[in-house]
Amino acid sequence: MMDSPLAMDVAFHLGPVPITPPVLVTWAIMLVLGLGAIVVSRRLALRPGTLQTVLEMAVEAVDDQVRGTMQADPAPYRALIGTLFLFILAANWSSLIPGVEPPTAHLETDAALAGIVFAATIWFGIRAQGVTGWLKTFAEPSWAMIPLNLVEQVTRNVSLVLRLFGNVMSGVFVIGIVLSLAGLLVPIPLMALDMLTGAVQAYIFAVLATVFIGSATGAEGAPPAPPETPAQPQKGKGS
Repeated sequence: MMDSPLAMDVAFHLGPVPITPPVLVTWAIMLVLGLGAIVVSRRLALRPGTLQTVLEMAVEAVDDQVRGTMQADPAPYRALIGTLFLFILAANWSSLIPGVEPPTAHLETDAALAGIVFAATIWFGIRAQGVTGWLKTFAEPSWAMIPLNLVEQVTRNVSLVLRLFGNVMSGVFVIGIVLSLAGLLVPIPLMALDMLTGAVQAYIFAVLATVFIGSATGAEGAPPAPPETPAQPQKGKGS
């Protein structure tokens, strides 16, 4: 009987739970990102250096993306969207390390990421509109659309899984095949292309998560709030 192409080896067991290599790589990425965030955040200064300037530009880019997509204050969504992008980017680029297969090349990891987006969509939707208001969105534009809107909630998250899995897995396969046939130097252009693809896929996943959350909160496509104008001092009667 042939093994499934999606089957994974077990690195070790943690009690009755089998731990696979993608899980180990995921833990390593979370550890590196977590420690990096702690180290960087402890050295913040009013006059930022090069590293802090780059990080502030990255945070501003996330804020601009959230603000441009949802027309809302990016503060409540910054941590989630930024973390999703950084983790997926690091996971995709982990394929550049010899012997490491990216966690995002496995359906389990991609399904977990899509599950986070699905839960966040419900959470932010209820927090913004209340339970009743969030449920009413399924009846828009009419009650007849309820079944289709419910199906859409599932299918769009499935599309997140398949899109990320297909693009990352295809890159791993292509580089592996070329590496086995042509040696070490020839796949370098393909590795550069794989890095670009990994960055694009991380960006697309983060943007789609922003769109889904904006749709649930009712903020997507809303007109931006007008800027506040300073109050003009009133002139006294004697002036």
